[in-house]
Formats: sequence, C-alpha cells, structure tokens
Amino acid sequence: MGLKVCNTLGVSSVLLCRHPPVVLTEQDTADLVQRALRGEASAFTDLVRAFLRPAYSVALAILERPMDAEDATQDAFMKAFAVLETCREPERFAAWLFQIVRNHARNMRKARGLRDVAPDEHKILEFASPARESSGIRAALLAALRDLDEQKREVVLLHDLENWTHPEIAQALNISEVHSRQHLFRARQILRAKLDGQTAKPNEGNHV
Repeated sequence: MGLKVCNTLGVSSVLLCRHPPVVLTEQDTADLVQRALRGEASAFTDLVRAFLRPAYSVALAILERPMDAEDATQDAFMKAFAVLETCREPERFAAWLFQIVRNHARNMRKARGLRDVAPDEHKILEFASPARESSGIRAALLAALRDLDEQKREVVLLHDLENWTHPEIAQALNISEVHSRQHLFRARQILRAKLDGQTAKPNEGNHV
C-alpha cells in the first residue's frame, strides 16, 4: 500500500513508506505545510513519510479491510494535498488530515456496503513498527481488533503500532489525553479478555 500511495503522490523512493515515519514537532509540521503550499516537492514527501502509516491506521480502524483502508488512505491524501490551503492550523495538520481520512473511509464503507471481514494480519503488519512485531500486545491487538469500537481501534493502532504518545493521539483525534488513556486502557482490557478466552477453550474441551 505504501508504495502505491507514494507513487501516486510522485514520491520516487521505493523504501520511503516502509521506513519508520519521522517524528515532527508542531512547528516542523507547520513549516512543512507552508513549504508544500509553495510547491516544494520535498515537503510533500516528508508529510507522506510522517503521516501515511498513521492515516492508514485511522482508515483501517473504520474499514477493517486492509485493501479498502489502502484505497481510502490514498484517496484522502490526494484530496488533502489538493485542498491543502484549507488547512487553517498547519501545526495541527494530522487532525485535519485524519478527519479527511475518517470521512472518506466512512463514505466508502457506506457506499460499498462492506461486510464484516476479519483484518488481514500480514497486511496490517506491513505498517507495524518493527519494535512491536514480536510483542504480545501486537498479537492481542490483531486477534481482537474487531471487538473494539472505532475510536478504541484508532487509539490502540496509533499507540501500540505507531508508537504515538497520548498527547499526539489526543491532538490528532480531537479528544483529551484522559480519553486517549481511557480508550487504550479499556481496549487492552478487551484484548486480555479475548486472549484469556482463547487460551481457556482447549481446557474446557478437555473436560467435556
């Protein structure tokens, strides 16, 4: 997915979207948006590098189907760059972009009449942080992703796969840090409960 989006946006490096995203301060983000508005190609590239994977996570939280999330992310980036001048708070580019992603993903879900389909673990892991790939939380997340509501999925994907902090998540999703922490706490409770249920099933069968 990353390669498709990058190619569409005119990014030449094959490795760009597979590389861990850069971490930007609010001022860095605002500067990139201003440079992009002036037509600097490198600024577009850096915005894609920083926000492609998190945007995909937001789309995936809504659509659940990786291929649909890929399409939604690509379309949302294209739209965002086409109307970049409407981003009134450049330092909050992530929140502005994610709302475009969210709206597009919801419209896609409605238009296509998507059925409930289990997430494709391998596709999701294309955008997972390498540091998380062997962790227990990743396995739990992927197994129970569909049991979470949309916002909990957004928070847990951004926090546990993209390593975003609660302040970053709160600003990007327009929620408070307290709510971000609460969503993550509750999501992990659900994940643990699901894992406990999965490990209990073989034992239950042995007693029948």
